Amino acid sequence: MANERLRDAILRNGLTPVAVAERIGVDPKTVERWITQDRTPYPRHQHAIAAIVRQDVPYLWPKAVTPEKASRIGQSEMVRLYSRRSSVPYDLWHQLIERAEQRIDVLAYAGLFLVEQDPRLIDTLRQKAIDGVEVTILLGDPTSAAIERRSVEEGGPGVMAAKIRQVEQYYNQLKGVDKVKVLYHDTTLYNSIYRFDDEMLVNMHVLGIPAPHAPVMHLRKLNGGDLFRTYSDSFDRVVRASKLQPVGDVAA
Repeated sequence: MANERLRDAILRNGLTPVAVAERIGVDPKTVERWITQDRTPYPRHQHAIAAIVRQDVPYLWPKAVTPEKASRIGQSEMVRLYSRRSSVPYDLWHQLIERAEQRIDVLAYAGLFLVEQDPRLIDTLRQKAIDGVEVTILLGDPTSAAIERRSVEEGGPGVMAAKIRQVEQYYNQLKGVDKVKVLYHDTTLYNSIYRFDDEMLVNMHVLGIPAPHAPVMHLRKLNGGDLFRTYSDSFDRVVRASKLQPVGDVAA
């Protein structure tokens, strides 16, 4: 059996087995065997190739990382745990947004605090998109039952929908900007996810506690880890499975 994932990853990055071999210091025939015979490289070569083709080790070699090892690596992906979102320094949010070069993903119900703490956020996101960063903002559908349920749980019926209507006025300024998508989702969230390339802030949802007072994990992706990937996959699952509509297309 050939390793088609490895072959595809090499080709999609404009490389050849010979070029990969030169960059990691092995014989080209060795790289060919990794592809055509599905041989598993040494760990140091796995990580080197994964970095070159911008893929995860478990994706390229699913059997190379045991669940136990992935769990150990995942523990190291936790940069810091904040007991509440309000304790996350503003400078950290700013740095993560500014450093993003490939993608900025936001999955929340409202996330109003982002535009409130940074009046220049919309301009920054517009410039990021112009520079080639894919920006995806997923806000809760203000007419959905999940939104009203969350409002009631926090003790303020109708409050969450009002926050979404408020924040969408900011994001409406990005309409028509290439590489920017601002959409409603209808998912019941267990966490709000804010991804900036290979770093992420995960705001946990706790019954009866507003998001600013709930814990936040700062994660940084490591090859072979499973914690960052768990939340990244969750975001992608919402994109694939949720009923997404452009912001503004739902009647008030």
